[in-house]
Amino acid sequence: MPGPIAKRLDEEGIDIAAEQPKILTTDSVKASDVVITMGCGDTCPYYPRKRYEDSTLEDPAGKDLETVRRVRDKIRGRVETLISELL
Repeated sequence: MPGPIAKRLDEEGIDIAAEQPKILTTDSVKASDVVITMGCGDTCPYYPRKRYEDSTLEDPAGKDLETVRRVRDKIRGRVETLISELL
């Protein structure tokens, strides 16, 4: 049974049931044009000529449904902005 976060994403047609968090590796940074992190600061791999976006968002784990929806919507807005900037 999906958890509350997965349910709120599913409301928007986003299925994360098979997804797992991924570690930000040196190889993944090297292969990327834009690196989006969530508060890792100096601990993340850094390479010149990469665009870095560090984002601080409230952790929705264990929060009420409205908080989870609010965080989901902030992420969606940031992704939409990034896509429009890249295009």
